[in-house]
Amino acid sequence: MAKYETMMVFSTTLDEEATQTLLGKFKSLIETNGTIESVDEWGKRKLAYPINDETEGYYVLVNFESNTEFPAELDRVYKITDGVLRTMIVAQEA
Repeated sequence: MAKYETMMVFSTTLDEEATQTLLGKFKSLIETNGTIESVDEWGKRKLAYPINDETEGYYVLVNFESNTEFPAELDRVYKITDGVLRTMIVAQEA
C-alpha cells in the first residue's frame, strides 16, 4: 500500500447537490480500492486561468492509501466524468 494525494477541481456550473454527488462517487471509488485518510473541501476558488470558459472551480483535496495500480484507474475515471475540470494525483513519500 502506498500513500497518495489527489486534487479535484469540479465545475461551478454544477449545483451544490451535484457537486456533492460527484465527490461522493469519487470517495466511494477510493474507499473501494483503498482507505481515505482525509478529505479537505476548499470550496470555490478562482482559477489561475480560464478552463472551458470558467474562471472558478470547486476544489477538493483527498489523501488516501491504496495499491500502486489504482491511481491509473482513478485518473481514467476522472477523465471520462463530466463536471471535472482538472485533477492531479501525487504519490507521497513514505
